[in-house]
Order: sequence, then C-alpha cells, then structure tokens
Amino acid sequence: MTVRPKKHLGQHFLTDKNTCDRIASQYGSFNGCKKVLEIGPGTGALTSFLLEKNLEVWVMDVDKESVDYLQNHFPSLKGKIIHDDFLKMDLSKIFGSEPFGVVGNFPYNISSQILFRCLEYRNQIPEIMGMFQKEVAERVAEGPGSKQYGILSVLLQTYYDISYCFTVGKGVFNPPPKVDSGVIRCTRNNRNQLPCDEAFYKAIIKAAFNQRRKTMRNSLKGLMQGSQLDHDFMTRRPETMSVEEFIELTCMIEERLANLE
Repeated sequence: MTVRPKKHLGQHFLTDKNTCDRIASQYGSFNGCKKVLEIGPGTGALTSFLLEKNLEVWVMDVDKESVDYLQNHFPSLKGKIIHDDFLKMDLSKIFGSEPFGVVGNFPYNISSQILFRCLEYRNQIPEIMGMFQKEVAERVAEGPGSKQYGILSVLLQTYYDISYCFTVGKGVFNPPPKVDSGVIRCTRNNRNQLPCDEAFYKAIIKAAFNQRRKTMRNSLKGLMQGSQLDHDFMTRRPETMSVEEFIELTCMIEERLANLE
C-alpha cells in the first residue's frame, strides 16, 4: 500500500535515508531517556533509524492511512502505533508519569503548537529533537538581539537549552516544501519552578512581543494597572531581553502590583 502526502495535514515525507539517519542521530537520550514518541511518522522513514538506535519507540499520527501503513510494515511496533492527535491527547494514558522524548519530522502547519504542547509536559519531556520549517527552527534557537527572537524563543529557552543542528534542503521530501527545513535539539535545563507566577510571566512575554517595536514601558501598560516601574528594563525593547531578565522583570512587576493592594 502507498500513503499519499496530504496537504491539509502539512505532510512532506522524507525520502533520503542519509538525512533520516543524520536526524535520528541527533537524539541523545538526554538524562538517560530511551523512550521516545515520534510525532507524524508518515511512512516511517525516520522511524526505521530511530529503531536502530536502541530506543523504545512509540509513534503517533492523525492520518489513518499512515497508521495502517505502519501497522503493516513495522510489526515490531505492535501496540505502540497510536492513531490520535498529539495536540489533544492525554499523554499520561501512554506514559503515565514516566519521562519520554519527543522526535519527528514535524508537520509545518502545527510545529509551533507541538512545541507549546511539549512545554505543558516539560517535566516529563527531557528532550525534543526534530525538524521544523527553517524559520521556526531558527526562531526557537535564536538568542536576544535578533529579529527572529520572540515569544516561542523565550518560552522554550526558559525551560530548555536549544541547539540548531543543521539545515535540510527541499529536495529530500515528497512533495518538496517551498522552504528549507532546520533540525534542532532541545534538552531540559535545571529551571523547574519560576520565582514568579508562570501565567503572569507568559502574559508579560506575549504583551511585550505583540508590540515588539515599542519599549517595555509602552507594551506592558495594560498589565501595570496604572503603576509605574522605574527601571532600565522598561526603556528597552523585548528582543533585547534575555530569559533571565524577563523573569527578573516579572518578579519586579509582581512586587509592585502587590504593594498596590
């Protein structure tokens, strides 16, 4: 049987074995994590090489055609092929409270959503490794001072150390995408509990980057409840602020607002 790449699912199947092997080799079993969940395996081009790495591989795909193909061609994965949506499924039904890595040639149309979903399970996911649209991969890995640095960069880098591994050209896919791809590896850092409210921290980051041309003072007016904060941070633009500075700023604003009560 054959599997048709489906545009509405953002499917671009890898066809080059050397590229698949190179991507699979980026998974480093961080913190000894040998259990991995591959998102969007398609016809298993990457899956084959993950299985060669002495990993306990689970695969998940929303495409029934892909699931049927995998069940026919990967008998060793019996019981570990899941027909479901990573963005919606309760992953504890598969892994309980055990750690697992997330890997894949991620569908471009939901790649950012996949990363945000991984953040929800960050204390169970020590490593994320996979391929994204090159622009997204660079954005995730970029540090302060770049136009690409934004909400996704700060939130992922709050909890993960991120490495941009390599670029993959259009010609190794069926159908070829319109843009190049990039492979990144994210490994969990030691930041477990923020010294500030996490929801408020996210609100500050989103408010800042939604008006990224403005200074922090102007973009955060709606969160300051009429209060003023006299600090150098407030004169800067969000793309110049590191993760540590965003955390420090959030703590300052929380303290200022608490004093208003």
